[in-house]
Amino acid sequence: MNDLINTCILAKKASKTLTSLSEEVVNSALNLSATLLRENAEYLMEENAKDIEFAKESGKSASFIDRLLLTKKVIDGIAEGIEQVASIVSSVGKTEYSYVNEYQGITIEKKKVPFGLIGMIYEARPNVTADAFALAFKTRNAVILKGGKEAINSNKAIVKVIKIALSKCGIDENAVMLIEDVSRETTLKFVKMDKYIDLIIPRGSASLINFATKESTIPIIETGTGNCHVYIDEFADIDKAVEIVFNAKTQRYSVCNACESLVIHKNILEKALPKVYDKLSEKQVELRVDDLSFEVLSGKERVVKATTEDFYTEYGDAIISVKVVNSLEEAISHINEHCTKHSESIVTENEENAKIFQEKIDSSCVYHNASTRFSDGFVFGLGAEIGISTQKLHARGPMGPDALLTTKYYIKGNGAIRK
Repeated sequence: MNDLINTCILAKKASKTLTSLSEEVVNSALNLSATLLRENAEYLMEENAKDIEFAKESGKSASFIDRLLLTKKVIDGIAEGIEQVASIVSSVGKTEYSYVNEYQGITIEKKKVPFGLIGMIYEARPNVTADAFALAFKTRNAVILKGGKEAINSNKAIVKVIKIALSKCGIDENAVMLIEDVSRETTLKFVKMDKYIDLIIPRGSASLINFATKESTIPIIETGTGNCHVYIDEFADIDKAVEIVFNAKTQRYSVCNACESLVIHKNILEKALPKVYDKLSEKQVELRVDDLSFEVLSGKERVVKATTEDFYTEYGDAIISVKVVNSLEEAISHINEHCTKHSESIVTENEENAKIFQEKIDSSCVYHNASTRFSDGFVFGLGAEIGISTQKLHARGPMGPDALLTTKYYIKGNGAIRK
């Protein structure tokens, strides 16, 4: 407990020094962090190999190991994300609103300001370590990181390199801290450090997010799980739909923006579903289907009847559920009931249907004729993202730097007293 409190105290102290940093100094530190991560790629991969070995010995799935793995390509991508954050014009100090109250003799400005100290809880995603630092630091927030035990060696190595970059730039290295005690008990204590921490962001599985939401005494931004849908409308271009479903499901199984459920209009079922099946078979994807789909795919390999639970499931694997609907309205209703408010897509050449779908689907990202795999801060031009928020206050969707800012009123008078 004392170690955790000391970590919070040091990080809180560091957070107070960040508000005075110039944009030039901040960007220099970010770019140096990216450079040093690339230069230390071999060291990072050596430490990551320890985590990979532990994951394999623990019987973790291939998709889990995929999320955990650091390669030179992955490290370069992490560095590029940090550089993109550095290139963004910061909103820190930006005036959102101004008003002159002549009667009271005061001027009022509402400005963007940092939260202060942010706590980040996540699982086996070493890239989150660098992403969270970059976005927090860009917005003059300090950050305390609490990763999972499966990535502890990777996280320690990344933080070590980043601290070197901060020190070289004359910045308090405690602006980024890693909690190395990976026990659940420490996580429980961490989310109750409201004396020091201004905001908690949990990123990972539904169980992790539910745990943080239930136990935290600190305000939370929820980054949701991804039971994402693609709906093939009756007016869809079938070839286009096949490629979109294939990409959304198979490009990378382990990510939260992968398609987990296919919804298809009954009028196009017999034409479209066999083609979707054939394409997904290239990657040996299992289809868990409703009764109508089962009839169309009768006798096919890797086709089983779905349970009720399947339509609520984020697989993170080579599995997809299939639901047939009789109308656009039924598709919207089914998706809103079963989704996690992350990312959903309609494939259709009917612009009116697309408009209705995008307006009525209650998710943070709603697509027309595009794969759900684009839900990503980097793709959206936000740089490395802190996560994808599925709530509505105060951030929603991929969260870039602005999501880590709050507001503050600055009021000026000249001996003003209220009349």
